[in-house]
Amino acid sequence: MPMLTTLFLLAAMTVLICIVPGPDMLYIVSRSTGQGRSAGVVSCLGIATGGLLQTMAVALGISSVFLVVPIAYDILKYVGAAYLVYLGMRFILSHQEMQTSLHEGKPDFRKAFFQGGLTTLLNPKVALFYVAFLPQFVDPTRGHVSLQLLILGLLFNITSLAVDTSVAGLSSLLGSWLKRRSRAAKLIPWLTGSILVGLGVRLAFSGQQ
Repeated sequence: MPMLTTLFLLAAMTVLICIVPGPDMLYIVSRSTGQGRSAGVVSCLGIATGGLLQTMAVALGISSVFLVVPIAYDILKYVGAAYLVYLGMRFILSHQEMQTSLHEGKPDFRKAFFQGGLTTLLNPKVALFYVAFLPQFVDPTRGHVSLQLLILGLLFNITSLAVDTSVAGLSSLLGSWLKRRSRAAKLIPWLTGSILVGLGVRLAFSGQQ
């Protein structure tokens, strides 16, 4: 079991990491702005679930495969990039899902959760981040290393979830403001889709570092 000081340090570092805009935050902003706070929070839960699965992969040593088998990293990277571009183009080319959220207030929460989880699971840079970040807080003298990694990963994702849901709430306020203006409301599908496509392109051309 990690020391309490280690857990507090990890939580503080997590907050600092999470407040810096990154792919997860931009995804949450796009979801919350277009489909409201509830859809944004559900997306946060999906991202956190994907993060926990990534943590389990680190604890089991699975994620280390990306370091020794570069082709595995590239395959997952391009699959994840293609998926993000696909989601973005759906928003841009089809207004049905967005119109549902604008007028009925009933976004597909199951889809939001599933897509949030996949955006994390299909991003190998997240796995490499866990591989590089979490072991720094492990003390081999305090018990099983894999168990410590799981505990640290759980704390990281709980802290991240708290930050992400706050971002979702603020983004939903922006979305509500835009929806009250008819011209701006028409831009929401393009804004959401463009963010997702941009994330996919960024992932596709990113390196392993």
